[in-house]
Amino acid sequence: MVGASGYAGGELVRLLADHPEFELVHVTSRSETNRTVGHVHPNLRDLDLRFTDPGELEPVDVLFAATPHGVSMTEIDRYRAAAETVVDLSADFRLSEPSAYDRYYDGHDRPELLGEAVYALPELHREELPGAELIAVGGCNATAAILALAPLVEAGLTGEPTVVDLKVGSSEGGTGSGAAGSHPERSGVVRPYAPTGHRHEAELAAELGVEAALTVHAVDMTRGAAATCHAFSEAAASVERGDLWAAYREQYDDEPFVDVVAGGGGLYRYPEPKIVAGTNHAEVGFAVGDGRIVAFGAIDNLLKGAAGQAVQAANVAVGVEETAGLDRRGLHPVGAP
Repeated sequence: MVGASGYAGGELVRLLADHPEFELVHVTSRSETNRTVGHVHPNLRDLDLRFTDPGELEPVDVLFAATPHGVSMTEIDRYRAAAETVVDLSADFRLSEPSAYDRYYDGHDRPELLGEAVYALPELHREELPGAELIAVGGCNATAAILALAPLVEAGLTGEPTVVDLKVGSSEGGTGSGAAGSHPERSGVVRPYAPTGHRHEAELAAELGVEAALTVHAVDMTRGAAATCHAFSEAAASVERGDLWAAYREQYDDEPFVDVVAGGGGLYRYPEPKIVAGTNHAEVGFAVGDGRIVAFGAIDNLLKGAAGQAVQAANVAVGVEETAGLDRRGLHPVGAP
């Protein structure tokens, strides 16, 4: 895999090192070349594995790339020469329209490849993933919101705009987030950033056809993304709770990594990132009233929002059991994840 020194890269190494069907051949890092993986990821000190230079790729069946935005689109020919299947965790191939990259990013160097990529969420694209040669992992914020809203879209219950509020952990900022991500500045905050025009709006439009007004808040947790989505429409104003249960069950009853949690008994009545921390599971749920539907989605941003989604999609793509290497339960109680 390429780019293994970041948080998502470390989670990929952790998952792949214990995967029953995949063998982890090599991991690269330009900044950490020749150092042991455990030097950067102390939870992986037991692995006899060192970072190699990303300029020296060995032939593999599946290549995972966890690099910053802009790298994969310039290196994609090398990646594809080294592997039959490339799974990219950056934003470089998530959108099919070059105009979306012009609006939300800085354009795209290889627009002719955008139509080839399959969006990695099996819950939406399971039929397209087998045999896919280029797989684009969804953004973590987009993933939480898409999973929350998909049953409503399928049932025709969303309107425009759909308001999406996200609370996210500090690991979303990566290892180089600077002063804004340091503990003294991050601790105790509920800090909005990109209050309008967030890049992940493009993924909701592309995957669900939803025009979303999305705002993200940094909050005092390490892992997790929690989406609260407000759907306003005439249908939403009259829908019954039982109809919503039917919509969510139809969408997710057969999904191994999505659990519907919607106002039952106990302390955690709605989706909660703390409960899925360290797992590839997503919790989704809903509430209805006051002329709107509120849909909830909670994930671990580094697992279902990145490395876990990548492995799940790769499993489907190459024809191994979809849950292989991923079937971990969450912990309770757990501290700040």
